[in-house]
Amino acid sequence: MGLGKTVRLNRLFSHPSGRMCSIAVDHFLGYQTGLPDGLRDLPATIAQIAAGSPDAVTMNKGVALGCWEAYAGKLPLIMQSVVTRPDDSASHQIATPEDAVLLGADAIATVVFAYGDTEAAQLKRTADTVRQAHKLEMPVILHIYPRIFHDDGTVTLGHHPEGIEWTVRCGIETGVDIIKTPYTGDVESFRQIIDACPTPVVAAGGPQTPTLDDALEALAGVVAAGGVGATIGRNVWGVADITAAVEAVKRVVHGA
Repeated sequence: MGLGKTVRLNRLFSHPSGRMCSIAVDHFLGYQTGLPDGLRDLPATIAQIAAGSPDAVTMNKGVALGCWEAYAGKLPLIMQSVVTRPDDSASHQIATPEDAVLLGADAIATVVFAYGDTEAAQLKRTADTVRQAHKLEMPVILHIYPRIFHDDGTVTLGHHPEGIEWTVRCGIETGVDIIKTPYTGDVESFRQIIDACPTPVVAAGGPQTPTLDDALEALAGVVAAGGVGATIGRNVWGVADITAAVEAVKRVVHGA
């Protein structure tokens, strides 16, 4: 690993715990039927997130250009590069590692929905991003989720251990620096997957839980299993007090 990548990863994992607590607001394309309240006013939401001082914030390139200047250099930025949906009605790369460098990002993120006919193409896109990013010393974070195809034609995301084991193995093969995938819901099964993985694994925040305490309980399981952190979206910007939610998830992820 070169010095540039080391510098960027050290910014993301700067907490003494060695773990990363990041917040994501890169959910736009998945809500084509109506945006949740927490994503309607991005400047206000990002201001409340930043007030909680997370270890990083993940967003799309355009949002960074429009909303991030006030926090530039103060909080690490992870730039999402893909817009996609689980049903493959969209699956496109809209930003490059070079864009991430020009925006001062500390990592570039990409997405894969595993299983199905498009799995290999999505993994190739990830490998191509890794190849480009390597030349620029830009870390790559893969957001990868197992899909479940239902008889009625709908597609949902799973968190069963066998699916998570497969997504993590796919991530390893692409050469990414960090794998983000759903928590299995069980400490022991998640620990077995992490122990067998040479790449750092962080957990996805998952669907919005009935209460913040439910989300915090799952995060505690991630930490107990050996995960190096989590990236949380809905369970932060989907609550009334966003800043307090950031602070709460940080306490659990960092054990403080």
